[in-house]
Amino acid sequence: MSFTPRNLVRFGLAAALIGSTSLAACSGEGGEGEAGEGEAAAVGEAGDSASYAGEGEGEGAAYAGEGEGGEGEGGEAGHGMDTLPTENRLAFMRGHVEAGLALYRAGAPEQAAPHLLHPVSETHASEREGLDELGFDAPLFERISAALEAGTASSEIESDLTAAEENLAMLADKAGGSSKEILNFLMDTTLAEYRVGVVDGEIVNAGEFQDAYGFVTVAQDYAADLEGPEGEAVRTELDVLKAVWSGAPLADSTPAPVDQVAAQISRVQLELSAIR
Repeated sequence: MSFTPRNLVRFGLAAALIGSTSLAACSGEGGEGEAGEGEAAAVGEAGDSASYAGEGEGEGAAYAGEGEGGEGEGGEAGHGMDTLPTENRLAFMRGHVEAGLALYRAGAPEQAAPHLLHPVSETHASEREGLDELGFDAPLFERISAALEAGTASSEIESDLTAAEENLAMLADKAGGSSKEILNFLMDTTLAEYRVGVVDGEIVNAGEFQDAYGFVTVAQDYAADLEGPEGEAVRTELDVLKAVWSGAPLADSTPAPVDQVAAQISRVQLELSAIR
């Protein structure tokens, strides 16, 4: 078999990805479990709503690591909101919103509510810094949160839900940035969230499991901008990754193994490496 320069690059990256995945798996056997025990409350039997330890402003449901100071106290996947560029902060917020909208549309408003706090709550204000100038429609998201609190069915405000997605997509266009870099950020964040959300084949933190879904959903939107066969290859692998969730990321879902998700994220990032 002959190797072109691109093949050599891909081969080297694949080896690095496999090595890093293996190391993460080895270290995760103890560390991941500790994260699950220390940060997450287990989903109850028969899919009872998970306790979302840490997020929320008195709503009752709280997510692990999503309290004062942002995700995981240091920011998602090791990033603090104050150190992230605007385009990454926006992608991060979009992921939460997509998770919330999927859950709301699936008839799980109580699970959706904490995710949909990101565009409106003071706790997550750092994520929104600078977005008003780009055209962020705060009243729209406040209306959606109020509808959730009032028990309004998602079908009754579908026009607002669609408008919310469109508003965030418009902001993404204005914020700019490298789609490749944003996608790599989203993939890293997806894996970090999934590792916290799923431990030993069980959902131990539904909020993080749901966030991972949202980040993959948003990644599909950013990947639409990638051109040529390389872009198509990225989109194909993202579709496979999204299929890990058979539908909305409900708290009583049966999760795919972490190693399966990690391996598929590696495939996405391998294809991303060919994007110039």
